[in-house]
Amino acid sequence: MRPLTEDESKLVFTKLANYIGKNLVHLIDRPDEVYCFRLHKDRVYYVPERAMRLAASVARPNLISLGTCFGKFSKSGKFKLHITALDYLAQYAKYKVWIKPNGEMPFLYGNHVVKAHLGRITEDTPEHQGVVVFSMNDTPLGFGVTARSTLDTRKLDPTAIIVFHQADVGEYLRDEETLF
Repeated sequence: MRPLTEDESKLVFTKLANYIGKNLVHLIDRPDEVYCFRLHKDRVYYVPERAMRLAASVARPNLISLGTCFGKFSKSGKFKLHITALDYLAQYAKYKVWIKPNGEMPFLYGNHVVKAHLGRITEDTPEHQGVVVFSMNDTPLGFGVTARSTLDTRKLDPTAIIVFHQADVGEYLRDEETLF
């Protein structure tokens, strides 16, 4: 377990900023406890500093996980967010999308959000912006990237894709052997 390099930090913060924007400051400067990002086996963890100090006494091969897994680096060096970061993304999200009850199951099965399933969307959401997908009763279901801006969605037909699927809570069941 080691701290992120400057290049790795830039990739992680760029990806997080796509979803939570300027609220990234709240993720780093927390009033309750000091948190940090650590890399272990190509995975990035968000760890309280107190727990990180305790984990330093565990040998690297014996350490499986620590804190909250935010994502992993691929072999090509790209950073991919995991669904385990959803709680923090939902808490600090800048742009949000709410889907109707009839659109929840298709999204949880890994499909994109179409306009017919769209309940609400944050005003002035730009195109290709990271959004957190909620159910109508404000339960975070996953996250994705907008296909169109808020203004463009009003003109589209009901089968047009509004949000490209990135990750959802159904992944806990579909990919449980590779998620952690």
